[in-house]
Amino acid sequence: MSTATLQYGVSYHMLADEQMFRLRIVQLIIAKKAEEALEALSQRYKVTVPRLKVGMPKRSGSKAGCYVSATKTIHVASEERLYDSFVILHEFYHHLRTQGGKHRGTEKHANKFAKEYITAYQSAHGYDFRISCARIAEYERP
Repeated sequence: MSTATLQYGVSYHMLADEQMFRLRIVQLIIAKKAEEALEALSQRYKVTVPRLKVGMPKRSGSKAGCYVSATKTIHVASEERLYDSFVILHEFYHHLRTQGGKHRGTEKHANKFAKEYITAYQSAHGYDFRISCARIAEYERP
Protein backbone atom coordinates (compact mmCIF):
# COMPACT_ATOMS: atom_id res chain seq x y z
CA MET A 1 0.00 0.00 0.00
CA SER A 2 1.52 3.33 -1.04
CA THR A 3 -0.48 5.42 1.42
CA ALA A 4 0.51 5.19 5.05
CA THR A 5 -2.49 4.26 7.15
CA LEU A 6 -3.25 5.46 10.64
CA GLN A 7 -5.35 3.70 13.21
CA TYR A 8 -8.92 2.91 12.05
CA GLY A 9 -7.91 2.88 8.37
CA VAL A 10 -7.61 6.66 7.94
CA SER A 11 -4.83 7.52 5.51
CA TYR A 12 -2.41 10.40 5.85
CA HIS A 13 -3.62 11.59 2.45
CA MET A 14 -7.19 11.80 3.75
CA LEU A 15 -5.98 13.87 6.68
CA ALA A 16 -3.99 16.12 4.36
CA ASP A 17 -7.02 16.57 2.12
CA GLU A 18 -9.14 17.55 5.12
CA GLN A 19 -6.50 20.07 6.25
CA MET A 20 -6.38 21.55 2.74
CA PHE A 21 -10.17 21.84 2.69
CA ARG A 22 -10.14 23.63 6.04
CA LEU A 23 -7.36 25.93 4.88
CA ARG A 24 -9.34 26.80 1.73
CA ILE A 25 -12.51 27.56 3.70
CA VAL A 26 -10.69 30.05 5.94
CA GLN A 27 -9.00 31.60 2.90
CA LEU A 28 -12.40 32.12 1.25
CA ILE A 29 -13.86 33.79 4.33
CA ILE A 30 -10.86 36.09 4.74
CA ALA A 31 -11.04 36.93 1.01
CA LYS A 32 -14.61 38.19 1.53
CA LYS A 33 -16.18 35.11 -0.08
CA ALA A 34 -18.14 33.83 2.91
CA GLU A 35 -21.06 32.71 0.72
CA GLU A 36 -18.71 30.56 -1.37
CA ALA A 37 -17.21 29.10 1.81
CA LEU A 38 -20.69 28.25 3.13
CA GLU A 39 -21.58 26.57 -0.16
CA ALA A 40 -18.42 24.42 0.02
CA LEU A 41 -19.03 23.56 3.68
CA SER A 42 -22.65 22.65 2.98
CA GLN A 43 -21.66 20.45 0.07
CA ARG A 44 -18.97 18.75 2.18
CA TYR A 45 -21.36 18.03 5.07
CA LYS A 46 -24.36 17.37 2.80
CA VAL A 47 -26.65 20.02 4.29
CA THR A 48 -28.55 22.95 2.81
CA VAL A 49 -26.66 26.20 2.38
CA PRO A 50 -27.57 28.64 5.17
CA ARG A 51 -28.52 32.22 4.40
CA LEU A 52 -26.11 34.92 5.52
CA LYS A 53 -27.38 38.24 6.79
CA VAL A 54 -25.79 41.36 8.28
CA GLY A 55 -27.85 42.47 11.25
CA MET A 56 -28.79 40.63 14.40
CA PRO A 57 -32.27 39.48 15.37
CA LYS A 58 -33.98 41.13 18.32
CA ARG A 59 -32.84 40.03 21.77
CA SER A 60 -29.52 38.69 20.52
CA GLY A 61 -27.54 41.02 22.73
CA SER A 62 -24.08 42.15 21.74
CA LYS A 63 -22.96 38.90 20.15
CA ALA A 64 -20.86 38.92 17.00
CA GLY A 65 -23.14 36.39 15.35
CA CYS A 66 -25.96 33.92 15.83
CA TYR A 67 -27.78 31.19 13.94
CA VAL A 68 -31.57 31.12 13.61
CA SER A 69 -32.69 27.62 12.75
CA ALA A 70 -36.26 28.62 11.84
CA THR A 71 -34.95 30.64 8.87
CA LYS A 72 -31.69 28.71 8.38
CA THR A 73 -29.85 32.02 8.63
CA ILE A 74 -26.47 32.98 10.01
CA HIS A 75 -26.71 36.54 11.30
CA VAL A 76 -23.61 38.66 11.87
CA ALA A 77 -23.52 41.90 13.81
CA SER A 78 -21.64 43.89 11.16
CA GLU A 79 -20.25 43.66 7.65
CA GLU A 80 -16.80 43.27 9.19
CA ARG A 81 -17.94 40.02 10.85
CA LEU A 82 -18.73 38.54 7.41
CA TYR A 83 -14.97 38.11 7.03
CA ASP A 84 -14.34 36.78 10.53
CA SER A 85 -13.64 33.08 10.03
CA PHE A 86 -14.26 32.27 13.68
CA VAL A 87 -17.76 33.77 13.62
CA ILE A 88 -18.78 32.22 10.29
CA LEU A 89 -17.46 28.76 11.17
CA HIS A 90 -18.89 28.85 14.70
CA GLU A 91 -22.34 29.71 13.39
CA PHE A 92 -22.08 27.19 10.55
CA TYR A 93 -21.53 24.51 13.19
CA HIS A 94 -24.89 25.46 14.72
CA HIS A 95 -26.48 25.18 11.27
CA LEU A 96 -24.88 21.79 10.80
CA ARG A 97 -26.08 20.53 14.18
CA THR A 98 -29.68 21.73 13.83
CA GLN A 99 -30.57 19.68 10.78
CA GLY A 100 -33.93 18.06 11.35
CA GLY A 101 -35.13 21.00 13.44
CA LYS A 102 -33.42 19.89 16.64
CA HIS A 103 -30.33 21.61 18.04
CA ARG A 104 -27.71 19.04 19.02
CA GLY A 105 -24.59 21.16 19.42
CA THR A 106 -22.98 23.15 22.18
CA GLU A 107 -21.00 26.36 22.27
CA LYS A 108 -17.91 24.42 23.29
CA HIS A 109 -18.20 22.16 20.25
CA ALA A 110 -18.93 25.11 17.94
CA ASN A 111 -15.77 26.81 19.22
CA LYS A 112 -13.75 23.63 18.66
CA PHE A 113 -15.11 23.26 15.12
CA ALA A 114 -14.10 26.83 14.25
CA LYS A 115 -10.68 26.47 15.88
CA GLU A 116 -9.92 23.31 13.86
CA TYR A 117 -10.39 25.23 10.61
CA ILE A 118 -8.41 28.23 11.81
CA THR A 119 -5.58 26.01 13.05
CA ALA A 120 -5.29 24.42 9.59
CA TYR A 121 -4.93 27.90 8.10
CA GLN A 122 -2.37 28.95 10.69
CA SER A 123 -0.32 25.79 10.26
CA ALA A 124 -0.13 26.29 6.51
CA HIS A 125 1.07 29.85 6.99
CA GLY A 126 3.74 28.98 9.54
CA TYR A 127 2.57 31.08 12.43
CA ASP A 128 0.74 30.54 15.65
CA PHE A 129 -2.12 32.94 16.20
CA ARG A 130 -4.18 32.27 19.28
CA ILE A 131 -7.88 33.00 19.19
CA SER A 132 -8.40 35.50 21.95
CA CYS A 133 -10.05 34.36 25.15
CA ALA A 134 -12.35 37.35 24.87
CA ARG A 135 -13.70 36.16 21.51
CA ILE A 136 -14.30 32.63 22.80
CA ALA A 137 -15.92 34.00 25.96
CA GLU A 138 -18.21 36.05 23.73
CA TYR A 139 -19.66 32.80 22.38
CA GLU A 140 -19.84 31.03 25.70
CA ARG A 141 -22.13 33.59 27.31
CA PRO A 142 -25.61 32.22 28.05
